Amino acid sequence: MTTPADCYTCARTAEGGQAPPRERIADDEFWRAAHAFNSALPGWLVLVPRRHVTSIADLTGAEAQSLGLWQVRLSRAMRAVLGCQKTYIAQFAEAEGFSHVHFHLVPRPPDLPQDLRGPRIFQLLAPPGGEYVGEQQMDEIALALIGELAARRP
Repeated sequence: MTTPADCYTCARTAEGGQAPPRERIADDEFWRAAHAFNSALPGWLVLVPRRHVTSIADLTGAEAQSLGLWQVRLSRAMRAVLGCQKTYIAQFAEAEGFSHVHFHLVPRPPDLPQDLRGPRIFQLLAPPGGEYVGEQQMDEIALALIGELAARRP
């Protein structure tokens, strides 16, 4: 199990304003949204708690309340920016080195092939051959999402 000292997510959160846009799409006192670094699908986001937590059951009431709001706000921004029809949301936190709770917010584009819909979309995360979305494209998407979120503040 990772600890805050060796946690990838905690290290990215600690970068704060020094991090590139793809690592700081949205945040509040409890959560931070970033573009997934190992995705072949543009706009695949992760929503992570700012404090190190490895189980949903350990979230505070305030973190849980904010989580729901972020999932909806980010989904709306993704629809506006990416044109996705749906946003899939999943949470596992089982990969080696990534036990920090994180929610995958996955845009489901209208033209996504049937064989990649639903849970099969995870074939686009860390795909063989490493054909990931590039950093420049992640930053462009991040900036568009940041703008959309700012225009639609609650």
